[in-house]
Amino acid sequence: MTYCVGLSLVDGLVLLSDTRTNAGVDNISIFSKMHIFQIPDERFIALLTAGNLAIAQAVVNLLHEGIDSDERVETLYSVPTMFRAAQLVGEAVRRVYRVDGEAMQAQNVTFDVSILLGGEIKGRKRARLFQIYSAGNFIEATPDTPFLQIGEHKYGKPILDRVVQYDTDLYDGVKLVLVSMDSTLRSNLTVGMPIDLLVYRRGALVPELRRRITEEDEYFRAIRERWSEALRETYRAMPRPNWTG
Repeated sequence: MTYCVGLSLVDGLVLLSDTRTNAGVDNISIFSKMHIFQIPDERFIALLTAGNLAIAQAVVNLLHEGIDSDERVETLYSVPTMFRAAQLVGEAVRRVYRVDGEAMQAQNVTFDVSILLGGEIKGRKRARLFQIYSAGNFIEATPDTPFLQIGEHKYGKPILDRVVQYDTDLYDGVKLVLVSMDSTLRSNLTVGMPIDLLVYRRGALVPELRRRITEEDEYFRAIRERWSEALRETYRAMPRPNWTG
């Protein structure tokens, strides 16, 4: 499994993914689940993937090589809008299903993939964030619900539900996704370090920050320790129920 999270904020995007793939307790590997499609000064698109690694890699390769559409070939380097980009990712997922789905079903392997797609294309005035499902359909983050998650999302969701707002500062968003990831790492062994972080500021068309965070990263270690201590202090400060006798 994996955990990926994206924030769609008024100032841009914050994206975070782990790198662990698990094909059994004795077959654990590191693969980046963050894929970048960029043309300087023209577009910046990031793709985060969860689910079956072979399916995810096939989808990403199709998006690089192109998909036939109305007698032309489209890639994420050529689509005119982020909405069309989300449609193209959905088409790539369905294309892989048509090729591999029946064989996977015969082997009792679930066709499992989910994708976060975020970015901006010049002239479109805002960055957008989508979640694409295994059927190829998708939803978009909105100011009312400014974050999306894929993979093992349940452990990291409570902090985001309580705190994230559309007007949250980008680097406050970084703190929140790191706390969300830490909660997931502590509770699920199928999610693992290192983790990939990306910050994109609206209108820039290039990432403002891209960083691989390892166990030795001082800031992430401080976040983990301070968050744990803050929870312990809050727990101790809360009054006991008055109906215990």
